[in-house]
Amino acid sequence: MGGAIATDVVVIGSGIGGLCCAALLARYGFQVVVCESHSIPGGAAHSFERNGFIFDSGPSLYSGLSYSPSPNPLRQVLDAIGEELPCVTYDVWGCCLPEGDFKTSVGADQFCQVLERFRSETAVAEWRKLQQVMEPYAKAAIALPPAALRLDLGALFTVGSFLPALLPHSANVLKLTGPFSRIMDETVRDPFIRNWLNMLCFLLSGLPADGTSAAEVAFMFADWYRPGVKLDYPLGGSGGLVKALVNGLQKHGGELKLNAHVKQIVVENNRAIAVQLRDSTLIQARQAVISNASIWDTLKLLPDGVLPQKWLLKRQSTPECDSFMHLHLGIDAIGLPSDLECHYIVVNDWQQGVTAPQNLVLISIPSVLDPSLAPDGKHVIHVYTPGNEPYHLWQGLDRRSEDYTQLKQERAAVMWQALERVIPDVRSRCEITLIGTPLTHERFLRRHRGSYGPALRAGESLFPTAKTPLPGLLLCGDSTFPGIGLPAVAASGMLTANTLASVSQHLSILKSIMP
Repeated sequence: MGGAIATDVVVIGSGIGGLCCAALLARYGFQVVVCESHSIPGGAAHSFERNGFIFDSGPSLYSGLSYSPSPNPLRQVLDAIGEELPCVTYDVWGCCLPEGDFKTSVGADQFCQVLERFRSETAVAEWRKLQQVMEPYAKAAIALPPAALRLDLGALFTVGSFLPALLPHSANVLKLTGPFSRIMDETVRDPFIRNWLNMLCFLLSGLPADGTSAAEVAFMFADWYRPGVKLDYPLGGSGGLVKALVNGLQKHGGELKLNAHVKQIVVENNRAIAVQLRDSTLIQARQAVISNASIWDTLKLLPDGVLPQKWLLKRQSTPECDSFMHLHLGIDAIGLPSDLECHYIVVNDWQQGVTAPQNLVLISIPSVLDPSLAPDGKHVIHVYTPGNEPYHLWQGLDRRSEDYTQLKQERAAVMWQALERVIPDVRSRCEITLIGTPLTHERFLRRHRGSYGPALRAGESLFPTAKTPLPGLLLCGDSTFPGIGLPAVAASGMLTANTLASVSQHLSILKSIMP
């Protein structure tokens, strides 16, 4: 192919952060091209189909998407680009913990029943106290919508209208920047509640409470423990979410290029000016090149010597979360109980810690909520170990080798065992069985060492931002905003797009989505 084309902004990668950024930039009137190496958009959140079963490749737990205005940055992006996202709502999920198996729900009160069953009235009192302590932090966490943020002096105007709502919480804002453990240690002594909170922190950030930002947990308390709360599942799974963002990008004039592998970022006169694809096509960027690739993968795309050595070394040494194991199954559902839940969390041993390899397993059966994901009478299942699979076990293995096949079976055993606690005869029901490994992540998602994302501990250093020392190069995604989940990467994309937009454009969007 080859040749050259020009646009205002090139976005590298169609992960959720990149799509949010690109769609919002297109809404602002920029000419945008998104380059995606894979044949499917969505990055770690893409969906794929096998024999009529539609699988989520990554995230499976969503909230704050089914109503507006919402504190969820992802919903704010969808509102800004004018895209609906039909969702099924639910409020119950299953737990298989060392203490026993039970179902719980989001909301303020039901967890107290769990504590009464497994712990004591003292534990219930501690949980009630924690809810009281978290209330002002939760209000502070949502007082300033991420949609108002930008990385220049224009923030004085876009943030200014929210200051009256933020000022009453100003005393709590500083504590939100530190780890949640500071708040937890002052309030919670019960070991079960501490384990529970560490588990939730790990699911939010890939780190336990002593590394997870208090702001992330406060946001969760604001969202999960408000009256009448429901969790959401997008119809069509994560693919439905990706489709909505792609629709928003394209209807505002943006372009998505699939199978468009970026070979390098082109730098001239100390400025990022273009990207070159593997087929030699040059896409010139008049305004900016924005990378949604991880920080480690982004640095590999840059010529030597274009970044200050101190900044480069610091970002190269960004600590990483471990990777995943995945088990994707298409099963015969005839005769299964009618009260299966969409989600189950399995913890094998609290003493090992929630970050220990293979100790925490998540199960998603989304066809319980959205039957369109599987043929009639079938279920689609996704089991995974979230960010706790060591890459070094797999490093250097040939994916076609017997050693690789054997290790896949060995490391998948814990996922089968977890699922059998929910569906004991699941192996005999399987029609499709797919096992994914850190090498699968590395290959299909272009993820450095198959990593879940950066493991940046709250309070230990300033979190990186979208800006880089190289003019014309900006970042978005999980290496640029606190947290590694969907709200964090959506907020990162929004922040980067807002920074390129004029203040008047930004204020206009804000007015339309935050009445």
